[in-house]
Amino acid sequence: MAMTLRLSAAQTEALRAQARVEGASMQDVAKRAVEEYVVRHARSTPLDLVLDVELVRYAAAIDGLSRWTD
Repeated sequence: MAMTLRLSAAQTEALRAQARVEGASMQDVAKRAVEEYVVRHARSTPLDLVLDVELVRYAAAIDGLSRWTD
């Protein structure tokens, strides 16, 4: 699927410079950056959301277990 990505002049120049360093096209560098971002955030986001809710929900029980001794 095609899309248009509008970058500032500074972002465009940074992307151009990075592509030059890597010997790749600006498009390839941008596509890799998007893929890395999506992969990195897709792994943590659902877990973070669950933990935000469940840690609060079970805070008293977790605290009690941390104090429990045989």
